[in-house]
Amino acid sequence: FQLQASGGGLVQSGGSLRLSCVASGFQDNDYAIVWFRQAPGRYREGVSCISSSGGSTYYIDDVKGRFTISRDNAKNTVHLQMESLKPEDTGVYFCALENMVAGCSINGRIDSWGQGTLVTVSS
Repeated sequence: FQLQASGGGLVQSGGSLRLSCVASGFQDNDYAIVWFRQAPGRYREGVSCISSSGGSTYYIDDVKGRFTISRDNAKNTVHLQMESLKPEDTGVYFCALENMVAGCSINGRIDSWGQGTLVTVSS
């Protein structure tokens, strides 16, 4: 089982990035995906999640209205579209598989982690 995150980079404040998380080795799509981020010197925090069907999503207040999570189960891919980026969005972003049949939670049990992708927002 593997989760591959990509799409990070350097962007100016106010810019946009689209992160992708591709899952491989899973027999079905009965799992939620959570995006976490870890800023320098800070703990890793859950940012957004999406249910297995894509019908349920959650965002922390800090990114609500700026980030959009979506998934394409035919391609085993989850995207995190990030708009109006701020310097405080800087960090390493990780996608993770959450063992949850319905809904999603940024505080649920994580069964698999992807490697991180670095997002740097300059002021």
